[in-house]
Amino acid sequence: MSLVKRYYIMNIEESQCSARTERKKKAVKKADVAVDLYNRGFHCSQAVLAAFADELGVTEEVALRLGSCLGTGMRKGEVCGACTGALMALGLKYGQDREGDAESRQRSNRVCDKLMERFSEANGSWLCNDLLGYDVTTPHGLQVIREQKLFTVFCPQMVRSAAEIVEQIMKEESDACDEN
Repeated sequence: MSLVKRYYIMNIEESQCSARTERKKKAVKKADVAVDLYNRGFHCSQAVLAAFADELGVTEEVALRLGSCLGTGMRKGEVCGACTGALMALGLKYGQDREGDAESRQRSNRVCDKLMERFSEANGSWLCNDLLGYDVTTPHGLQVIREQKLFTVFCPQMVRSAAEIVEQIMKEESDACDEN
């Protein structure tokens, strides 16, 4: 093998390693970005989705708007907004966008199932009311949640968990593409 070819191959390998290192750095940052957005007053759903906006081809502003009605389990204590934001991120990345595209549909179903299973395994549920232990739709439930500072202490952990799971799934899907 010629020196030029060896040099070229080494540069490609080095470039690929650098790209993987950059992805790992970004992966660590996404959860931090999501928690920061949440702590700045955005809903859990907004925070998780917006943390991935740059990778998904949408602006942070658009991501924040998309996620704005989904916090606290769509304000009904249903599916945790952090999960909803995570699902929207995965949908933008892997979702079906063409009629009859069964492969994309199966892939989006697969990543959805992974997220929901992993989030439930890590946190005990994916339902907001179950996670918080109180009903967010009742004055008493909200009062207790606020008194115990669950929105400020517990919910950022759910935001971090959802963002980290999205990062893991995206890495797995990327690695699977690299293998094929």
